[in-house]
Amino acid sequence: MEKLIITAAPTGSLPRKSKTPHVPITPQEIADCALRCEDAGASILHIHVRDEQENPSDDPERFAAVFEKLKGRTELILQISTGGRAGTDLESRAKRLQLRPEMASLTTGSVNFPTSAYVNPPDLVEALAAEMKRLHIKPEMEIFDLSMIENALQLQKLGFAVAPLHFNFVMGLRGAMPARVEHLVHCRSCLPVDGTWTVSGIGRAQLPLGVHALLMGGNVRVGLEDNIYFQKGELATNQMLVKRMADLSRMLGRKVATPNEARHILSLVDKDSRS
Repeated sequence: MEKLIITAAPTGSLPRKSKTPHVPITPQEIADCALRCEDAGASILHIHVRDEQENPSDDPERFAAVFEKLKGRTELILQISTGGRAGTDLESRAKRLQLRPEMASLTTGSVNFPTSAYVNPPDLVEALAAEMKRLHIKPEMEIFDLSMIENALQLQKLGFAVAPLHFNFVMGLRGAMPARVEHLVHCRSCLPVDGTWTVSGIGRAQLPLGVHALLMGGNVRVGLEDNIYFQKGELATNQMLVKRMADLSRMLGRKVATPNEARHILSLVDKDSRS
């Protein structure tokens, strides 16, 4: 079994300082948090940014500021979110890709969030995928329901994405896939044999789904984007969530991947060939 890849998702679009003082908002806070998560066992940093009012931002300069503050300080794989909470059109979501991160999220269909529709029409998905391919950015296929797996495979068939594909199963969000182990097992069974996968359990589902994923040979995303509690009534920090998953994995006999080991497992394009 390959070593466990832990993705840290420290900020997201929703948690605010009023809910938890531990959520990093500014580029400096995000960068400092990233380094703590790397020390705790994370290999990938999933990046969202916020404005001065803590609202989701699509400003590419804010993403660039995070990159700049991490430059020369980390081996983490930087993965930019192209989610549409901050800006829904193609231009808004593609500009940040000019930073040429090693990875970026790509949601392959539409889904109802609790208070809004997250709309990703086929032409927008294909255009984002094409831009990622042009820039040698590996997409992480964000899977909110079963049909999105097939959509991702279709992107590969049409030449918009290159195998091996990497998937992230988002489970436990109201309006999307329930956080049930049988659903996780079925999702994994739908993947190509060379595909890699991660699970993002929302809220209280983060820990049990993460444990099942690491036992199944998959990978795990943790962080305040998806869950602000360590246990009932106790707020978490991002590094606490990363460390717990790393400790559990080692206790259960599975080693944790370093960022460079994660690059090998995910078949990322060699840095020298990206220039």
